[in-house]
Amino acid sequence: MNKDTVKGTMDETAGRTKRQVGEWTGDTGAQVEGAAQQVKGKVEKAMGKFKDAAKNESKGTRETDNQNREKTFESDRP
Repeated sequence: MNKDTVKGTMDETAGRTKRQVGEWTGDTGAQVEGAAQQVKGKVEKAMGKFKDAAKNESKGTRETDNQNREKTFESDRP
């Protein structure tokens, strides 16, 4: 989990809370702000998950490359 995912979760939760309070009080401005913050949080979370997936994929590719090099080296031995 990276900082984008954490920040996204916090923004989404704060936005949901702000939107709900706006609904209870009849404050449409707070509802709109909360909904916007909620969407922002969801986008940040998605970016965080994308970055984690890309990082893990890159790490997995490097490990596979290293394993292939080791096999090639071992097969070259007499």
